[in-house]
Amino acid sequence: MTPILRTLLPLLLLVPGLAQAADLDGATLSLAWAIPFAGILLSIALFPIFAPGFWHHHFGKITAIWTALFLAPFALTFGSHVTLALLVHALLTEYVPFIVLLFALYTVSGGILVWGNLRGSAKLNTSILAIGAVLASLMGTTGAAMLLIRPLLRANDNRKHNVHVVVFFIFLVANVGGGLTPLGDPPLFLGFLKGVDFFWTMEHMALPVLLLSLALLAIFYAVDCYYFKKEGVEPYDPSEDSPIKLYGTFNFVLLAGVVGAVLLSGFWKPGVSFDVIGTHWELQNLVRDLLLLLLAFASLAMTPKQVRAGNEFNWAPILEVGKLFAGIFITIVPVIAILRAGSDGHLAGLVGMVSGEDGMPINAMYFWMTGILSSFLDNAPTYLVFFNLAAGDAPTLMTQLSQTLLAISMGAVFMGAMTYIGNAPNFMVKAIAEQRGVAMPSFFGYLAWSGVFLLPLFALLTLVFFRL
Repeated sequence: MTPILRTLLPLLLLVPGLAQAADLDGATLSLAWAIPFAGILLSIALFPIFAPGFWHHHFGKITAIWTALFLAPFALTFGSHVTLALLVHALLTEYVPFIVLLFALYTVSGGILVWGNLRGSAKLNTSILAIGAVLASLMGTTGAAMLLIRPLLRANDNRKHNVHVVVFFIFLVANVGGGLTPLGDPPLFLGFLKGVDFFWTMEHMALPVLLLSLALLAIFYAVDCYYFKKEGVEPYDPSEDSPIKLYGTFNFVLLAGVVGAVLLSGFWKPGVSFDVIGTHWELQNLVRDLLLLLLAFASLAMTPKQVRAGNEFNWAPILEVGKLFAGIFITIVPVIAILRAGSDGHLAGLVGMVSGEDGMPINAMYFWMTGILSSFLDNAPTYLVFFNLAAGDAPTLMTQLSQTLLAISMGAVFMGAMTYIGNAPNFMVKAIAEQRGVAMPSFFGYLAWSGVFLLPLFALLTLVFFRL
């Protein structure tokens, strides 16, 4: 027996016998299949604390090892064809659209340079966060975050205390602000593709987004005033003061094209699909992804190099997200399957918490369970799990179960801000801030920030929308 098989055998013994089927039956899956996924999450959490240099140079390899530790026993148990089908489905229908959209938004928004320098006062910082929160629902959390994070960092590069500025930026611009439209955040976009009306989202999410945004802006203003006064005399600003100017503005037209491509895939349903090893690749999704790539490459070709140099644009943040989330999207498959199995799966206790004895949904629990899992499982697939668990039918969820759909939407969007891995832009903002010398908190350090400032507000939202 080879060393690899000796290593994998204990894991295989924990897995019950399963039918050779392309679709995973979550009811028969052991929780042992979740070990590689948990390994990736623990690696993201612990390596930057205990071995930051090693993680920085080898995070892609570590993620690949955990992914291989899932795929190898899976192939031995289910066969190579089923494994290939799983990979194609996870990558083609979930990861590729996810990373292509992020790539397009990152590339196009990186071609817009907000040049100039302002002093990072509490008033200015709060104004930038408010503008970013509004833009997030119009151009996506990734686009808004990439557009504004660099000018915000320049404005505060003379501040001794600037970590809180980036943390609240992640809260508001990379997450909460994107809750107003399906264009803002991936979970809502998936709901839109499932049949949730565009204006239903705007109507029902408007008040929760407004209340949470105003509360966070008020808290941030108070916190920033405290740190500004604590620093005493205004420190020397290494960035020379200059009026704000915009360069690469034609990229706003390309951003409009990105929005159009996304909307096209939701409204245009030609009924044409291509079978790729059991996965149906729909024509509208193929066209959308091609359009997004064309727009991104057009931005690269048309934007002057000086503009991207002024943004200190590089590929490190998107590469980090791409490598980590490739492993996450693959190893998360059995976790999602077990959750979808509902009361028949090994997470039945977890699933049972969202329904009462009469079988009706407990909306407060839908909010918290969707949110907690979105914090660690990525909010887009988690949204789909609870969407299907509640009814799986958009017309029903928008009418009889509208509060349940609201709870799922709020949980997925808002609690994606709880951890760095809850939403992809979180990681990208963190990476850019660290490149600019900001000592960002560790995984658990950031979790402490979100726990202190977000959890009490989520409790209040529960009382307002699901208890009163």
